[in-house]
Amino acid sequence: MLLGATGSGKSTLINGMINYIMGVEWTDTCRFKLIDEQTNKTQAESQTSEVTAYQIHHQNSFQVPYSVTIIDTPGFGDTRGIAQDKEITEKIRKFFSEKDGVVALDAVCFVVQSALARLTQTQKYIFEAILSIFGKDIANNITIMITFADGQKPPVLEAIEAADIPCVKKEDGTLLHFKFNNSALFAQTKVVDDEDNFDEMFWKMGKGSMKRFFNHLEKMETKSLQLTKEVLTERKQLEAVVAGVQPLIQTGLSKLEEIRMTSAALEQNQNVINENENFEYEVEVEKSKKIDLKKGKFVTNCLGCNFTCHYPCYIKEDSNKYSCSAMKDGECTVCPGHCIWNVHHNMPYRFETELIKEKRTYANPKKQYEEALGKSMTIEKIIQQLEDEYEDVQDQVMQLNDKLAKSLSRLKEIALRPDPLSTPDYIELLIESEKLTAKEGYLKRIAELEEIKKHALILQKVDKGIPLAEHERKYSEKKTFRQKVTGMYNNMTKWCSTVKEKVENVFTVVQE
Repeated sequence: MLLGATGSGKSTLINGMINYIMGVEWTDTCRFKLIDEQTNKTQAESQTSEVTAYQIHHQNSFQVPYSVTIIDTPGFGDTRGIAQDKEITEKIRKFFSEKDGVVALDAVCFVVQSALARLTQTQKYIFEAILSIFGKDIANNITIMITFADGQKPPVLEAIEAADIPCVKKEDGTLLHFKFNNSALFAQTKVVDDEDNFDEMFWKMGKGSMKRFFNHLEKMETKSLQLTKEVLTERKQLEAVVAGVQPLIQTGLSKLEEIRMTSAALEQNQNVINENENFEYEVEVEKSKKIDLKKGKFVTNCLGCNFTCHYPCYIKEDSNKYSCSAMKDGECTVCPGHCIWNVHHNMPYRFETELIKEKRTYANPKKQYEEALGKSMTIEKIIQQLEDEYEDVQDQVMQLNDKLAKSLSRLKEIALRPDPLSTPDYIELLIESEKLTAKEGYLKRIAELEEIKKHALILQKVDKGIPLAEHERKYSEKKTFRQKVTGMYNNMTKWCSTVKEKVENVFTVVQE
């Protein structure tokens, strides 16, 4: 499997591989081209759009004594931004999950350009993003393929060592790598007077590297993709839960503010309210609104909760929503009701909440709660009911917090690298890098990174055991105290029951 940044030369390297396997020589008048890169895309965009497996079945004339499957992937880090990279990761996950598909890998080929003496923040992100896809057991199968190389030591080797990229090392401790310069692949082969025939020199260098690579491939231990599949699935579910917890935190804050404003208004104007139930006061409340989706974008909305559980979702058909990342064991891990998967649908819109100011009278909430609870309500009881609603929201946040913590813990155990987009400081460096370089589309990419940083802050808090919101600490302390009191009461009740039973037994014995 070949992975790398946009423009690293993966597709051309694959063409070089097929020519080596087929036994093509420099003096031959023909070349094989497995991948045709003649597209209308710019060099800033990946020429490859899908994950593609090429199966080359062994023939006697081959330079290698076995059949080969070569997997080509889209390039990371093109001008379309982080969303495009996430889409590539999703495509790899789906590719690995295909029935009767690839179940094991012999080599993960990291394709890098020779001249990268120092890695920019964006290049470091690309390295980390690729590594975060795989399980820890793949580390000894990572091979460095260096393109655009010359006869000298490639500067990129120092950058790879500095970035601590896990890969195969030689006996002397240096990085095992293979050098290529595929500019010679489709060059003219006519005899020239120039003594320095660089094309032929590069052809020979590439052929020698290909020979060493395929000899090395025979010695590598085949690794199952089971752990890597688990990493990809766990990351996808983690992403869905983080996206779901964010609006719930906002809902908790809104509910707390509504309680504060309602309580203040009702308490400060209690005498006026007693005389006039239509006394008006103003509160900020959260309202749900529908946001239309762009063409080609999909979502998973819960009809029971009127809640967006996963966006963007890559599953279009409602009948397949059980495979959505928000689902686990047939139920949604994100929506407030944790509803069954088949009440979730793809729609032309997603739900989003906004804060609006609303005029209310004491009669409004009073009537609402009296109808719901079937009993008369005082001001104190209305405030208590609002607090109970707030605690319900916080319970949902705490449940999702636990899921996030478990997922993060599992990923630390199995993933080769953490997701670079789960670290707020790292994302901030990427934002600064985008501002400095100001390449085409940088404002859009910065906006994406700012949104991702919000998710990363949530993960950072969960990982460090920090409450997801400032108000959560007080709530947590209050709830813990209430649980202690409840526990003490239950223990006391149990003790009293035991004592009563013993006394009754003694009384029975005395009677006898």
